[in-house]
Amino acid sequence: MPRRLTALFAAAAFLCPGSAMAWWDGGHMQIAAVAYDRLSTDIRVKVDALIRLNPDYERWVAGVRGDLAAQHAFVRASVWADDIKSDSAYTRSGDRPDGRHADRNAGYYDHLVHDYWHYRDVGFSPDGTAVDDPDPVNALTQIKLLTEGLSEASGLPDGVRSYDLVWLLHLVGDAHQPLHATARFTAVDSNGDRGGNDVDVIDATGVTMSLHAYWDSRFGGYVTPQGAIRDGLSDQRTKLPEPDAARATIADPEQWFAESRDFAMQFAYAAPVGPAKGPYKLDREYETKARDVSREQAAVAGARLANLITAALK
Repeated sequence: MPRRLTALFAAAAFLCPGSAMAWWDGGHMQIAAVAYDRLSTDIRVKVDALIRLNPDYERWVAGVRGDLAAQHAFVRASVWADDIKSDSAYTRSGDRPDGRHADRNAGYYDHLVHDYWHYRDVGFSPDGTAVDDPDPVNALTQIKLLTEGLSEASGLPDGVRSYDLVWLLHLVGDAHQPLHATARFTAVDSNGDRGGNDVDVIDATGVTMSLHAYWDSRFGGYVTPQGAIRDGLSDQRTKLPEPDAARATIADPEQWFAESRDFAMQFAYAAPVGPAKGPYKLDREYETKARDVSREQAAVAGARLANLITAALK
């Protein structure tokens, strides 16, 4: 069931013209910054070599001081999977989660957008309405497939492994956004709300957006890699917290999605969000909890991403 992204695009255009991204780019880049900071020198050498094979690498590092280029490119690469959504070289034509090429791992030769790789909607219903199954190809299936491809033991060409790494930088972040893990089915919306894309909320500034876009926006919209590195790692006002040590070691992405789904049910769909399409005015208690949950999820995502990369490349 493809997502309806209209509300997300509208909210993103209001907050950051030209940018429409899950966690938006601020969140994805902070997660990547945390992950890179946790990699050993030996692993960084390997990921730096793979990132350099991305076709956009030279543009990412243009004008960046040489000693900062590798970190900058790694962080910037985390939003490449969203960049291609608006790149005319990529297409949605014939691109379906049940299609022949839905789960292929062909490297940069693949010019399908693969929107459905970004989420895994395991539905829930508070009123007993029947729920749909997740798409057969989704974020969980692809995290598993691409992790296997990234491994040095896979025997895949480095160009394909570069593609796998860049997608994983993004998808591990997506797995920790609660509304990328579920959709709500109710008598009011028996087809499902597509991860909150069909529910509208009003934030503290008076902006109306989808519930999904609201959670995507917790780290802001457009930001440079340097800004994300500063915000996520060094600025005492914004730096991400230390992740829970026990959660950080969980390597099974199935558990990541189960956690995110639980957080969505517990926090994203909490009052004042109601059972219909809204709009619902969010109060301070809701917004504070959304901020805290998002920051902890991002911190855990960064640690788990570093662990995944290290396990694949050690």
